[in-house]
Amino acid sequence: MKITKINAYLVRPRWCMLEVETDTGMTGWGEAVIEGKAATVKACVEEMEEYLLGKDPTRIEDIWNTLYRAAFYRGGPILMSAIAGIDQALWDIKGKTLGVPVYELLGGACRDRMKVYSWIGGDRPSDVAAAAKEKKDAGFTAIKMNATEELQIVDSYDKIDAVLERVASIREACGKYFGIAIDFHGRVHMPMAKVLAKKLEEFDPMFIEEPVLCEQMEDFKEIAAACNIPIATGERLFSKYDFKRLLTAGGVDIIQPDLSHAGGITEVRKIAAMAEAYDVALAPHCPLGPIALAACLQVDAVSYNAFIQEQSIGIHYNVGKSVLDYVKNPEDFAFVNGSVELPKKAGLGVTVNKELILEENEHPHHWKNPVWRHADGSIAEW
Repeated sequence: MKITKINAYLVRPRWCMLEVETDTGMTGWGEAVIEGKAATVKACVEEMEEYLLGKDPTRIEDIWNTLYRAAFYRGGPILMSAIAGIDQALWDIKGKTLGVPVYELLGGACRDRMKVYSWIGGDRPSDVAAAAKEKKDAGFTAIKMNATEELQIVDSYDKIDAVLERVASIREACGKYFGIAIDFHGRVHMPMAKVLAKKLEEFDPMFIEEPVLCEQMEDFKEIAAACNIPIATGERLFSKYDFKRLLTAGGVDIIQPDLSHAGGITEVRKIAAMAEAYDVALAPHCPLGPIALAACLQVDAVSYNAFIQEQSIGIHYNVGKSVLDYVKNPEDFAFVNGSVELPKKAGLGVTVNKELILEENEHPHHWKNPVWRHADGSIAEW
């Protein structure tokens, strides 16, 4: 079997899906994207195609190392996201060729189902108590929300109080043991992060996410010392080498590599094993489409330290199209009592709606991150 072509497609709401074709007619699908830079990643995938044509798609480790190590400049969001999507597609082909889900090729599942959480509240969180109660009533046992709007490096305590009031309303509406994950989204800097983390303790959050950006990873230990809440981060790290520095620095309890950003299944499987050695939990980042979610579930299935999975059904970013629009086997992504069964179909487990993908690609999306500014006119972290 030889690779003959790679097709990349931009589809709403903000994704890039790719298809690897072979001379046997077998194809595999992947999701290669950086949100807001989808066209750039697509161009990178197309640039990498010449390294793949004529190659055996089942030699995944060799192809991965060729794409990574044969480049003088390596790593970072664009290159690693392009590799990630290609890697997912190659695993899809290999699983389909052998007639088994990918996780069977990674040692077999260590669980039967994976716990998931649902997003609420939007970019500027509001009405979160009612939204959380709605998710609880739908069977979810946990939600995630953005903590705050813009927050300057040192800011007023009325913004802190607003966060506390929102979280308190969820705890009151959903009870003591409902999971509440609070995403600081990199919007908070060290001086206020310590304050906010300490004050959130009383509500027993499941975790706080990106209390500061990973550029400041040496600060996680200090934030951890200021509160008794698990700290999660890692969606903006892209390789085992990035995570090596994070795990060595300490202070983090949960890592969140993204299967479409951090080198795909091949790399994230290694990252998950590294984290296990540090007694750090795994909760893959995935505000993306069905192929990315299916790839996450393959790694979750074989990772002892995986405990919960992000998914984007109902997320505020999904405008125009959503996850299940692009699959022909939506029943395999049904959430029951806050969990999803492991994929049963061969490969990644997604039967892709290629007709819709081709239709969407006729009018490629142009999704960009919003640009926020503080009241004084200075740029704000989004």
